[in-house]
Amino acid sequence: MEFKDYYKILGVETDADRKAIKTAYRRLARKYHPDVSKESDASAKFKEVSEAYDVLGNDEKRAEYDQLRQYGGPDGNFTPPPGWQGGQRRTTGFEFGGAGGGGDFSDFFEAFFGGSGGRGFASGERGRRPGGGFTGGDDIYSTRGQDLEVDMPVFLEETLKEESRTIEFKLPHYGTGGPPREIKKTLKVKIPRGVADGERIRLKGQGSPGFGEGPPGDLYLRIRLVPHPLFDVIGRDLAITVPIAPWEAALGAKITVPTLNGKISLSVTPGNQTGARLRIKGKGLPNRTGQGDLYVILKVVMPETVSAEAKTLWQQLADKAGFDPRAELRADK
Repeated sequence: MEFKDYYKILGVETDADRKAIKTAYRRLARKYHPDVSKESDASAKFKEVSEAYDVLGNDEKRAEYDQLRQYGGPDGNFTPPPGWQGGQRRTTGFEFGGAGGGGDFSDFFEAFFGGSGGRGFASGERGRRPGGGFTGGDDIYSTRGQDLEVDMPVFLEETLKEESRTIEFKLPHYGTGGPPREIKKTLKVKIPRGVADGERIRLKGQGSPGFGEGPPGDLYLRIRLVPHPLFDVIGRDLAITVPIAPWEAALGAKITVPTLNGKISLSVTPGNQTGARLRIKGKGLPNRTGQGDLYVILKVVMPETVSAEAKTLWQQLADKAGFDPRAELRADK
């Protein structure tokens, strides 16, 4: 039979008082509680810690355990004390139940403390409720549910006004043991106007259910702005690159520019260069106090094909313009 070192499990000294034992138990019970712990072996650890506290938290059981502890070997095995015959220790009347047990606690506990204690808890008449929680004592098992965080993709156009969205997510649900199961949950939520990338929206009480009498956790929606094919996001401002023809750059033109909520007409003054930025006020992303701007970045582009007649006209322009774009590179220094 495997020996259980309850002092080591709770991380306390053998002379620890009841307060220290209870404090250690509270800390570990919350650490490994299946509703809040993210550790892979949380359920097993939680049962082990509960078993240790059941014994060490009761003066009578602890005294019996201290007598038995000297028979625990360094290899972790337990050798029954002298005087055991046919599964019964005559000197104290302990009942040795042998292997098995079949309960939530270990064979070691079942053999020495399961029969008389009925696998009850030392600090009160605690027992399992039909819903999977625990009752009684000082509500150590009434634990708040786990908070959840879910990414929510939002298009830039959706930030311009308050939008109602239906979301579906999986909610981890823990029972009284074993692996968690997932429950699908659907909610209709309102996305506030002007939400920003990375912003979190809290939905109170929509997280994992609490344990026992504990309240449910919260659900946090983390906003993820979906990249737009035309617009770059710079804080609350937007930027769009708009191509223009060489003659539009030279002579000026009226061009049509898309925005998040429709198209607008924009005047391009003569003589603009590639990289020129034109600001359109109030056409960016909204926030709580106003709205950002849209910056139109001009890019002069050439036609992909040029006819022979067009080439002749370009040559005439080159001859008459008298313009040297690389004059600074050839200037004497």
